[in-house]
Amino acid sequence: MRRSDRELKNRADIEDVLARARICHLALCRNSIPYVVPLNFGYAGGCLYMHSAVEGRKIEIIRANNTVSFAMYIDERLVPGRSACKWSTKYKSVMGQGKAFLLEDPQKKVEALKIILRHYSDAEFAFDPAQVARVTIIKVVIDSITGKQSI
Repeated sequence: MRRSDRELKNRADIEDVLARARICHLALCRNSIPYVVPLNFGYAGGCLYMHSAVEGRKIEIIRANNTVSFAMYIDERLVPGRSACKWSTKYKSVMGQGKAFLLEDPQKKVEALKIILRHYSDAEFAFDPAQVARVTIIKVVIDSITGKQSI
């Protein structure tokens, strides 16, 4: 990291961003063509979980190349400056890399859906097996993660 003074070195600070971020930008690549998609997510046990339709561009890309990157941020705010080059943005962010896997087992899919929903709500939910069958769960096993802040 070029600006080591901005690095989030404490794991608790990185976990805070993971807990409070609302959107995860998942980066995929196929045939040297990058593709980034914003997704709802959940985090548990060193893994990110996202839900998706059972088919589509991101699923095709993951099947061809499951190496992914991700980024998310919190507390972002624009800081106007007196001149064009004095504008700034304040934020806390994390980014990382990992391997994406598509979960097929219905029970593992339900567990992942619970992780995702817990990220957004304290409510408990029941899952209709027919609906579970119509979604795919993307599990990203995180290989590396870093955090940065400008506060």
